[in-house]
Amino acid sequence: MLIILSARTQCEERGVIQRECAAIRAQFRQADNGGRSHNLAKLLYVHMLGYPAHFGQMECVRMIASPRYSEKRVGYLGAMMLLDEKQDASLLITNSIKNDLAHSNQYVQSLALCTLACMGSAEMCRDLAPEIDRLLRASNSYIKKKAALCAVHIVRKVHELGELFAPAARSLLSEKNHGVLHGAVVLIIELCERNPETLERFRKTVPDLVQIMKGLVLSGYSPEHDVAGISDPFLQVRILRLLRILGRNNEGASDAMNDLLAQVATNTDSTKTVGNAVLYETVLTVLDIKSESGLRVLAVNILGRFLLNNDRNIRYIAMTSLQKIVGTDHNAVQRHRGTIVDCLKDQDASVKRRALELSLALVSASNIRSMMKELLLFLSSCPPELRAHAASGIFNAAERYAPSQRWHIDTMLHVLITVNTDRATRPAALSHMGFSPSRLTSGCPSAQSLVQVACWCIGEYGDLLLRGDCQETEPVQVTEDDALDALETVLQSHMSSPATRGFALTATMKLSTRITDNVDRIRSIVSIYGSCIDVELQQRAVEYNALFKKYDHMRYAMKKSTCPVSDPVPVYDKGGVTLTLSCEKQSDTGLTVTLTASNATDSDISSFTLQAAVPKSVQLHMKAPSGDSLPARGTAKVTQMVVLNNPNKVGLTHTHTHTQKGEHYLNPTNHLPMSRCYHNRL
Repeated sequence: MLIILSARTQCEERGVIQRECAAIRAQFRQADNGGRSHNLAKLLYVHMLGYPAHFGQMECVRMIASPRYSEKRVGYLGAMMLLDEKQDASLLITNSIKNDLAHSNQYVQSLALCTLACMGSAEMCRDLAPEIDRLLRASNSYIKKKAALCAVHIVRKVHELGELFAPAARSLLSEKNHGVLHGAVVLIIELCERNPETLERFRKTVPDLVQIMKGLVLSGYSPEHDVAGISDPFLQVRILRLLRILGRNNEGASDAMNDLLAQVATNTDSTKTVGNAVLYETVLTVLDIKSESGLRVLAVNILGRFLLNNDRNIRYIAMTSLQKIVGTDHNAVQRHRGTIVDCLKDQDASVKRRALELSLALVSASNIRSMMKELLLFLSSCPPELRAHAASGIFNAAERYAPSQRWHIDTMLHVLITVNTDRATRPAALSHMGFSPSRLTSGCPSAQSLVQVACWCIGEYGDLLLRGDCQETEPVQVTEDDALDALETVLQSHMSSPATRGFALTATMKLSTRITDNVDRIRSIVSIYGSCIDVELQQRAVEYNALFKKYDHMRYAMKKSTCPVSDPVPVYDKGGVTLTLSCEKQSDTGLTVTLTASNATDSDISSFTLQAAVPKSVQLHMKAPSGDSLPARGTAKVTQMVVLNNPNKVGLTHTHTHTQKGEHYLNPTNHLPMSRCYHNRL
C-alpha cells in the first residue's frame, strides 16, 4: 500500500497496481501459501481504489472454508466486497455459511451472519432461513442480535418467510440486552410493513413496547447506553417508529400509547441533537396515530420550537412536517405564523423554499392583509428561482381571499411590477404610478410583459378609466388625450418590443369605440404604422385602416354595445344567500341579465343552481354558470348570464315572490325573467 501511495501520477499508480496484481495472482496459484490472507487484503485495497479485482473471488471461497479464523475473517470480508447474488461463485459459499452458523465460536457465527445479511441471494435465504430462526432462539445475546438483523434481510428478499420469524421476534421483546431489543424492533417493523395480518397480531405488543420505552425515559444514568444525557436514543427512535406503525388507524393502540408520548415529549431534553431526534420521532408518531387533540397541539408546539433552532437541518424538517399537517391542524400551525414568516429571511435556499410553501398554506381570509404584506416583501428580494413560485402562490391566495376587488387588483399589479422591474426602479415605479394603467405604460417601459398588460387594460376598459369611477380616496382623473399619449409613448419608445407595440396599436384601435372626441387622432396614429418596417405591426395597421374606411358606420353600434350596465339590484336575501341582478340593454328587443350569488354563512353551499322562466313570447338563453358551489363567508361568488330576446316587446310589469322549501321565485319588471334559486347546505 505504501508503494501505491508513493505514486506521483495516475499513470504511475496504474503501473504499480498492475505489477502488484500480477504478483498477487501468481501467489494465489501456489498450493501452500502462508500469506494468503495478506495477499487478499491487498487485493481488497486495490478494489477499493476502483481497479478490477474479480480474480480474487475464488480465493475468497477457499479462505471461507479455511479452519483458521484469521483467514476466514478476510475471506468473508472479501465475499461481501467482491461477490453479489448475481454471480455463480456466491452459491459456492452457501454450505460454508451453513457450517459456520453451527460453529461453536460465536465470532465465526457472527461472520457468517453478517455475510448472509450483506449479499445473500433469495435462494441462499430460503436454504438458510431455518438456521437463522434457530439462532434467534439461542442463549447468546450477541448471536441473537446478529441473527435478528440477518432475518430482516431474508424477509426483504423472500417476503413469505416472514411468518417463520414472527414467533421468535415476539419473544425477543422480553430481552434486557439493548442490542437484541434493537434488532427485534427492526425485524418487527419489517414484518408489520409487509403483512397486514402480522401487523394486527403485533398490536398486542403495544403495552410491552410502552413499558420498554418508559424504562428508557425514566432510567437513570447508564454509561453503557448514555448518549449526551439521553438513554439509548437509537432504541428509543426505533420503538417510536414501531409504535407509529402499530397505532396508525387504530383507536385502541393509539390510546395505549398517548400517555407515553406525552411523557416523552415533555421530559426529553431539546438542547441536544440526540434529544431533538427523539422529539422529532415522537412528533411524527403523535401526528400519524389517532392521538388526542391536546397531544397534537403539543407536537405542533415542539415543531414550533424547532423553527427557532440554530441548526438549519432542524428548521427544515420542522417546516416539512408542518407542511404535511397544515390542512388538518390549521389553527395549531397558525400560532407559529410569525416564526414561519421569519424563516423567509433565512440564508439557506431550501429553508427559504419550505418557508414560502408553508406561508402560502397559512394564508386565510382572516390574515390575508398581514400575510400578503410579508409575502410581497419577500417577493421583492427573493432569489430568481423562487420568484415564479412566489408570484403564482400570491396570485392564487389573492384571488381566493381578496377582501375587495380593488384590493385584489392592487395586489396583482404590485406583483406584476415587482417581478418585472429591477430593485432600483421598483420604488419609483410603485409610488409614481399609483397603480394607474395610463402611468404604468410610461413608468416602466423596460418591463415588457407589464406594459403589455397595461396596454390591454387601457384598450379593454378605457371607458371606465375615463369615467374615473373607482374606489380610491383621490381618484386619478384621466382624459382621452392622457390615454392616447400613454399608448403613443409605448409605440414610439425604442425600448418597446414588436409584441408590445402590437398590444399598444390594438389598444389604440379599441379606444376608437370607447371615446368620442379623438377618433381622428386614433385614425392618424394607426395610418402611420401602415408603412412600418415591422411586418406584423404593418399588417395590423393596414387591417385597422380598412376598418376605418369600410366599416366606420358600425362604430356607433359598437359604442352602444359597450355602454355600462345598470348598478346591481338585490332580488334575494335569505338564509345568508344573496342574489343580485344587473341588466345591460343590447338592442330594442335584446337584454343581457347577469345574476350574481354570494354566501355569507360559515358553511359552504354545494349543488347551487339558478333557474329562470319567461313567458312564451320571450326567447331565453342561459349561459353556463361560473360554478355550482358557494364558498363560505363570501370568499367567492357564482355568476350566470341570461340572454333575453323580446321581439314582440311584451311588457312584464308585475312582481311576484314566492318562497317554499328553499326555492325563490321572482318576476321583476323591466323585461326581466322570473328566476329560481336552489341551494343545498352541507
